[in-house]
Order: sequence, then structure tokens, then C-alpha cells
Amino acid sequence: MQAGPWRGLLSTLLLLFAVGADLCAQSQPKNLPDAPQPQKTIPPPEPPAPAESSSRDSAPPTAQPRVDQPAQPDATNSGSATNDTPPAPSQPVRSPVTPDTDRLYKLVSTTNFVEIPVTVKDNSGRMVEGLLPKDFTVYENGARVKLTYFTSDPLAISAAVLIDVGMSDTALRKVQSGIQALQGAFSQYDEVAVYTYGNSVIRESSFSTAGDRLAQALNRIVETKHGQQSGVPVSGGPFEGGPTVNGHPLDPSVPQVPIIPHDRRVLNDAVLQAALDLSKVQPARRRVIMIVSDGREDGSRASYADVLKILLTNKISVYAIGVGSAGMPVWRKLEQINVPGTGTGNILPKYASATGGEVFSEFSKQAIEKAYSAVTNVARNQYTLGYYTQGTLAENYRDIEVRVGRAGLRVTAKAGYYPLPPGRQ
Repeated sequence: MQAGPWRGLLSTLLLLFAVGADLCAQSQPKNLPDAPQPQKTIPPPEPPAPAESSSRDSAPPTAQPRVDQPAQPDATNSGSATNDTPPAPSQPVRSPVTPDTDRLYKLVSTTNFVEIPVTVKDNSGRMVEGLLPKDFTVYENGARVKLTYFTSDPLAISAAVLIDVGMSDTALRKVQSGIQALQGAFSQYDEVAVYTYGNSVIRESSFSTAGDRLAQALNRIVETKHGQQSGVPVSGGPFEGGPTVNGHPLDPSVPQVPIIPHDRRVLNDAVLQAALDLSKVQPARRRVIMIVSDGREDGSRASYADVLKILLTNKISVYAIGVGSAGMPVWRKLEQINVPGTGTGNILPKYASATGGEVFSEFSKQAIEKAYSAVTNVARNQYTLGYYTQGTLAENYRDIEVRVGRAGLRVTAKAGYYPLPPGRQ
């Protein structure tokens, strides 16, 4: 009788436990993910072997990659077992190299380009324009050459102006009085340097446009330079005068003869320095040396032959304005007589003739002023001829002759040239 109540109580407890378990199951959220599983550490991939990189690369993307960037694999294939290493970077495309064997069939020939400025005037001295290449014939060492370049266009000028301050004071003052006209002879495209010479060479201004620097140099020449006094040089002997003590005459009543020292006229040295400076300017310009002097040379270290070689090698023309004794026709003939101890006579015509320049012999101040513009006008408006000649290791002088196929015309050009060494072509 006692087991009946216990069975009922036990049945009630089991029923309550089943109902509670069912309620707990309904209160839990559904579709929960599984707990994460521990993963094995993946070691870094080994660098790919060059031979296997092409066979194991993944499929290229739809867009073509740039040449200078490596192609990236498709994201959809990143987990593929066939592409577990990154692709090797691609190399930029290089232009093909010419095989060295091609050089065996190249023939190297050294040539010189010879440039000839040419002035053509009629019988009245006026420049002749309108000539064509067919009107000119050029010979080198007696053999005709073929012209490959011709122009009549005006060129900018690089000019070195040499002023002789060792000539007589009368001639120098005449030059100084009209020296400002020299600045007006040049255009804004020209460049000018000024030198003075007597016992030595002085560069008054370096190459620059015809502006303030040139004007200052010319003013300095006018204010500070003086020519030589007239008279025969006296340095001793019976014509010197009476005895002196500390530079003062012992007997003041005895007339004293002024001592005029013998000064040098280093014309060759001045031309050499100007030529070396001109050799450094742009080759497209017309290189000109303008000398204002009576042309006397005395005491230079450089010889005429050495200076002429520098001029012809560097395509420099010499123009001269003969003043003083060089401006008087009668005196020019007398100067051809060389008196020992007085230096060489007028050598301006030698420089001008050999380099294709010209001498303007002027005596008056007005004529000297006009000569400045005449020099620049001729140098700027010359014909320019050119041809190629076979180059050699020898630097021997070569003659040049230029002819014009029209009667009554006078041709002025350099008489020859020295070829440049092979290393300076």
C-alpha cells in the first residue's frame, strides 16, 4: 500500500523533468557554427625553380599586364593546388643589340670640312651680291674640289679689336678721337673683345655684346693711353747731354737732350693672344681680328709663321685699319725698306692677304671712323663655301684658290689652311 504513493511521485518528477528539457531545447538559438578547429601552420613557399615557373604559373587574367610589371594571378585560383608558389617577375623588354660582327664591315675614313669665307667686289670696290654656287670654282693644291656647302646669309661676328698704343702720339690721338664709332659698327648679335699692345699685350675687355662693357673699355683707352713722342731714340752717347747727379744735370747751363727710350711693338704677340681667345668662341660665328695700327712689329716672342698657322687652323680672318704712316700712300712704299734696329715694317698686308681679310688704309679721323663699319660689313656679308677633303695624319699646309666665272670681279679668300689633327675633327 505504501509503494503506490511513491510511484505516483516518481512519475510526476519524470514528467516534470521531460517538460523542462523540452523547454530548454526550444530556448537555444538554431544554426550555430561549429567551434573552430585548430589549423596547422603553413610554412612559407620556397622560391620557384626557373625551369618550373613557366609550367606551374596560374592562368593569366583577362586583361593584358604591362611589360614593366609582373602579371598577377587570378583570385579565384589562389587556392588551387597547382599554383602554390608566386610567379617569377618578368623582365623589361630590351632593344636588340647589334652583333659585333657588323663592325667588321664598316670602313672608317677621316675627312676635314674646309670652310672658306669669300669676298667678291667689282672694279669700283663694291661688294657683288646674287652669285650662285655654280659661279664658284675651288681648287686645293691645284686639284678641283666639289662644293658641298654654300650660303650668302649674313653671320654674327666674334671680333677681337687690337689697338696699337705704341705708335706715335699724334696717330693714337686721332684714333682716340673717333673711337666711339667702333661701338656702332657692331650689331646686337655680335660679340667683341678689346686689346691694347705696345711693350706688352693687355686685354681691356673680354668677349661680350657691344654694350656698356665695350664702352667702358674704349673710354679707358682714351683716358689712360698715350702714344710715343716723336724723335729718334737716345739712350746714351754724345747726344745724351752733360753729366748728371741723381738724375739732375751737373751744369744747368748746358742744354739737355731728352732721352726717348726704345719701346717694343709686339704685334705678333697681340695677334696670337687674340687668336687663342677666338678659338674658344662658337664656330658658327665669323671669327675676325681687327687691328688698328701702323703695322710695325718689334720685339715679339712669337714669329709671324707661328701666328699665321694658329689663324688658319682656327678659321680666323685678319682685317686692318692702317693709320699714321700706314695711311699715307708714299710712306707705305718707303716702309718696305727694313732699317736694322727699327723692327719690321708694315706687316698688316701680309696677315690680311694670307687669311682672306683686307686692309683699309685711312689717314683722316673721318676715314678711320668709316673704316670700322666697312670692316664689319665685309666680314658679315661674305659668301661662305665649304667642301670635304680627305684627312691625313700630316698637318701640312694646303693651298686654296677660289675663282669666279664672271669677268671684272675681284675675289678675296684665304690662301690656304692647316688641317686640324684627327683628334680635333
